[in-house]
Amino acid sequence: MKTTPPTDVNQAALWNGHAGRAWVASRTALDQMFQPLEDQLVEAVSAQRAQHVLDVGCGTGSTTLAIARQLGANGSCLGIDISAPMLQTARERAQRETTPARFVCADAQTYAFQPAAFDMIVSRLGVMFFDDPVAAFTNLRSAARDGAALCFIAWRGPADNPFMTAAERAAAPLLPNLPPRKPGAPGQFAFADRSRVTCTLAASGWTDIDIQPVDVACTLPERELVPYLSRLGPVGLALQEADSQTRTRVIDAMRTAFEPYVHGTEVRFTAACWIARARATRVEAAHD
Repeated sequence: MKTTPPTDVNQAALWNGHAGRAWVASRTALDQMFQPLEDQLVEAVSAQRAQHVLDVGCGTGSTTLAIARQLGANGSCLGIDISAPMLQTARERAQRETTPARFVCADAQTYAFQPAAFDMIVSRLGVMFFDDPVAAFTNLRSAARDGAALCFIAWRGPADNPFMTAAERAAAPLLPNLPPRKPGAPGQFAFADRSRVTCTLAASGWTDIDIQPVDVACTLPERELVPYLSRLGPVGLALQEADSQTRTRVIDAMRTAFEPYVHGTEVRFTAACWIARARATRVEAAHD
């Protein structure tokens, strides 16, 4: 029987609380928004001809399900996430469409994976939240077969992603207790520094590391913009404690700040990300 050691309390509380529920509530809009990123990972799985895939930080399961559909009966895709409400949604989706994806609610940093179980590991914006990234990628390396591929997409820095930081800039004067982002801390922009990501993967036993910038055009229905802004991210979390007057003022300020991204019935922005690739190549011991 597998056991899972205790996980990082702050991340567990966040993703099993408001953040997890907010993602579930916004699932349809978020899946549309990040569809281009999902497509890149599905294509990567196809290019590698992988058959047994692990999706890290799978959330409500869109990428896991897309990969499972592509693999069909000859393969398998396991999604892992720390968020119980998000995984409940993922399982319901899999059952509804009879897609044979599997899900486990656990922290990929500490979960006792079956050794050498996967020939590819992927993640769509799900690997930036580890308390100890080296420990996490070392654990993932142990789950990878010799020669297995790693491919994940992570955000670049906040300066490269003005759409993702506009809400905080607009809300800050009205929410003086809004916590500042801490560079390098677990969260959306934890992997902003490419050299840090490279060093993390190398220290975790991955080889053939290649990290490239990718700018992806993303869209969101205009009708979903205000719900998105008021539910998600640091501002969405802060608004849960705000009085109704403050909440209205903040939402109005954010909506005005996002006007440059609105084009009729559609919101358009560029997601500035890294696409990181590596290989689980066994290093042979030297012989005298």
